[in-house]
Amino acid sequence: MSNIKPSYDITIIGSGHNGLVAACYLAKAGLSVLVLERNAEIGGATRSTHVFDGVDAKLSVYSYLVSLFPEKIISDLSLNLQLRSRRTASWTPSLENGKMRELLIRNGASNGNREAFVELTGDEHDYRGFLELQEMQKSLAAVVWPSLTSPLVTREEMRGRLDREGERAWQALIEEPIGGVIERLISDDLIRGLVFTDGRIGISTFPHDSSLLQNRSFLYHIIGRGTGEWQVPVGGMGALVDELVRVAGTTGRVTIATGANVVSVSPGKKHSSLEFELDGREHEVDARFVLCNASAQALEKLTGVRNGSAADLIEGAGFKVNMLLKRLPQLRSSRCTPAEAFAGTVHIDEGYQQMLTSYHESMAGKVPAKPPGEIYCHTLTDNSILSDQLNQRGFHTLTLFGLDMPYRLFKKDNERTRDEVLAKYLVGINQYLNESIESCLAKDANGDPCIEAMSPVDLENKIHLPKGNIFHGDLTWPFSEADEEVAQWGVETEHPNVFLCGSSAKRGGAVSGIPGHNAAMKVLEMTR
Repeated sequence: MSNIKPSYDITIIGSGHNGLVAACYLAKAGLSVLVLERNAEIGGATRSTHVFDGVDAKLSVYSYLVSLFPEKIISDLSLNLQLRSRRTASWTPSLENGKMRELLIRNGASNGNREAFVELTGDEHDYRGFLELQEMQKSLAAVVWPSLTSPLVTREEMRGRLDREGERAWQALIEEPIGGVIERLISDDLIRGLVFTDGRIGISTFPHDSSLLQNRSFLYHIIGRGTGEWQVPVGGMGALVDELVRVAGTTGRVTIATGANVVSVSPGKKHSSLEFELDGREHEVDARFVLCNASAQALEKLTGVRNGSAADLIEGAGFKVNMLLKRLPQLRSSRCTPAEAFAGTVHIDEGYQQMLTSYHESMAGKVPAKPPGEIYCHTLTDNSILSDQLNQRGFHTLTLFGLDMPYRLFKKDNERTRDEVLAKYLVGINQYLNESIESCLAKDANGDPCIEAMSPVDLENKIHLPKGNIFHGDLTWPFSEADEEVAQWGVETEHPNVFLCGSSAKRGGAVSGIPGHNAAMKVLEMTR
């Protein structure tokens, strides 16, 4: 405790990447910053670690790929962050009457992709529809993406920045349920499902959901960096955390305390006080500003003030599986190799109608019979997360993100349901292999298979995601939704010196750093 002072310019609750981004900006501006982290390790959902005992493989445990982290933040903070493109965009297989249907989409291979679509469907109709939808996405991204690190504007102002083609995209992707445009442009069920998956990552929704939650999810998944491309962080997600910690350290103005459990925040007009537990003792610090990288629901509990945001909480519906393989499994495919398929996103049981069935089963309180999921292999793009020995032996990582797994399914008996769901996903993977994925798993130092699964309940327990929701709750539109929000940064709370800097902020969610940047800009705006 000797290095923790009684007061700071800013105290940040939580050391996830957003909190660290805010700390770096504020410290570089000459302000003193204290970061309080409840866990023993920093990084939150962007942490990398040696998951399996005695195995020198450092996996990205919770979040896997990067799309929404702006180049602006990398440049402003002088981060040495390397992001690599995957040579494969996606591989989507299905079985119909025992016969394989599949679509391999390569990055930067338009002619080959056209041929793959035609081979699957028999004509160019869906390929043209797929390209038209991509053009819609680009027109929206060109306007929405640059706005995310600026104060909020009205819906009308943002829409007014679009050209005629952009207006069509706005209507189809923002004003109407996205199922309409998908069904209008694409006929094949497999391709419809491939497109729609971006609208339901981590949440429970369906194509014609009148809440348009699926549209908001889709939007954030296709606008990143103006292209929507999801890239692999060299060194794993922890490399981003390490860089932020390095930059924070160079300022000499950031103190990070782990194992510090904040128990209360008392907001004031000029200063706020925080009480926290550390090393078995209670402590208190004062701060001119408090930034909360934890959820809005956690902040409400800490301040003792209920403002209704917790009522809007949407339960998480994602399921995560980390694997280490001693070799890539052999596919049933006659059109691509395992290295080609797993280098991109592999879509498992993500046909359009199958996902609708899965959604309804999960909402009825049942574990879906054929749960949809997405898999990718980090090490086919960046093998630096493995030791030289493992690389020489041909080891690889696989990560799976499962859909339609709402928190409610696991609440009563998490361990049993987690095992049931994992078994279903292994069956789902194996239907497209010539050998079982289990036979390809490496063994840890104890002789156990290198595989771990995490449900929404586990995500809540381990990294404090409310109901396991990776977005902390309802995703928001990238423009103001009320008059009082215009020209705000989307981080404000009812307390004048307390701000959200994590996924609960407007335009929060995913590995973006945007809420951290915006909270820092709000503080600097007020101090200037």
